[in-house]
Amino acid sequence: MTTNIVKSSQPLRTSRLAVGTFFVIMGVIFSSWASRIPNIQSHLQLSDGAWGTVLFILPLGLLVGLPFSAWSVARLGSQKTLISATLFHIFILPFAGLADTSWQLMIVLFFFGLSANLINVAVNTQAVAVEALYKRSILSSFHGLWSLAGFAGAAIGALFISLKVSPWMHFCIISTVVLLLLLIAYRYILPDENTEQKKQKVFVLPNRQLLGLGLIAFCGMICEGTMFDWSGIYFKKVVEVPSEWIALGYVAFMSSMAAARFIGDKLVGKFGTFKMIQMNGFLVTSGLLISVAFPNIVSATLGFMLVGLGVSTIIPLLYGETGKTKTMPLGSAITAVSSVGFLGFMFGPPVIGYISEVTNLRWAFALVSLLGIGIIFISSRVKGVR
Repeated sequence: MTTNIVKSSQPLRTSRLAVGTFFVIMGVIFSSWASRIPNIQSHLQLSDGAWGTVLFILPLGLLVGLPFSAWSVARLGSQKTLISATLFHIFILPFAGLADTSWQLMIVLFFFGLSANLINVAVNTQAVAVEALYKRSILSSFHGLWSLAGFAGAAIGALFISLKVSPWMHFCIISTVVLLLLLIAYRYILPDENTEQKKQKVFVLPNRQLLGLGLIAFCGMICEGTMFDWSGIYFKKVVEVPSEWIALGYVAFMSSMAAARFIGDKLVGKFGTFKMIQMNGFLVTSGLLISVAFPNIVSATLGFMLVGLGVSTIIPLLYGETGKTKTMPLGSAITAVSSVGFLGFMFGPPVIGYISEVTNLRWAFALVSLLGIGIIFISSRVKGVR
C-alpha cells in the first residue's frame, strides 16, 4: 500500500476512536438529511420526476468533488482535508431546511455532495491507514459506526417529525452536536508525511482490478442511494403507512446495515472478501424483491432489513481491498474506485424518479433488485488488487 500517512506517537486506539468519530459525524449528518426528504419534497410540492432531478444534484456534487479530493489528499494531506471539509459539511446542512424553491435546494445539495466526497476520500484514507497499523481487518467496523450513527440520526429524525419540528431547526440542532464532536476528535487523527506528498503523482490510471472493484461499487451504491433517497417515499406512497411511520423503512435498513458491519470484519476472515460480496448481492436482490412483491408494513420492513444486510459490507470490503494496491497512492486509489462507484450513486436515485414517473415506484425498485445479481456476477470474476 502506497500511503503518505505516518504513525502517530499517541496510542493506536486513540487514532482509531478519532477516525471513527468522523464516521459518526458523516452518518448523523447524512441520515438527518435523508429522514426529512419526504417532508422537503412535500414542502416544495414536487412530483417524483421533478424530485429525481433535484436529487441528481447531490451525487453530481459528489462526482465533481472526486478529482479535487484526490488532489487535496495528495497535496494537503488527509488530515487537513478531513477537518476542513467536515467543517464546511456541518455548516451547509441547515441551509437544506431553509430552501423554499427547488433551485435553492439544488445549490445546497451540490455543495453538500462536494464536501461529502472530500470527507469520504479523506476519512477512508485515514481508516485504511489505521487498519494497516492494526494488521487485521477493522475497516467494516468504521463503516459500522457510520451506519449506527445513521440509525440514530434516522430515529432522531422520526422523533422530530412526530414532534413537528421543522427541518431547519432539526438540522441546526444536529450541526451543533456534531460540531462539538469534531472539536473533540480532530487533533487525534493520523498526521501526514509532508515530504512524500509532493513526490507522488496525484492522478494515476487504475488497473483492471481496481476498475472491477469500482464496478461492484457502482452496483452497490445504486442500491444504497435508492434506500437513502427513496425508502421514506416508498413507505409513504407504496406501503401507505401513517405519517409517523414513514421513516420505519429507512430505520430498518440503517439498523440492519449497522449491525452487520460490526461483525463484517470477523466474517471476512472466515469467508474471504469476494465470497462475502457475493452473499451481499444475494441479500440485496432478495430484500428488494420481497418489498416489491409484498408491499405491506411487515414484509417491506423485513425486505429493507435484508437490503441493509446486503449493502452493509460491500463498500468497506472494497476500500479494504483497494488499500492493498502498490501501484498508486492510497488516496488516489480510493478516489479511483469511488469515481466509478459514485456514478451509481449519482444516476441511481434520479433514474428511480424517472422510472417511477413512467411506471410506478414498485417497478423501479424491482429493476434495482437486478443489481444484486450484477454484484454476484462481477465479484466472481474480479481477482485481488495488485
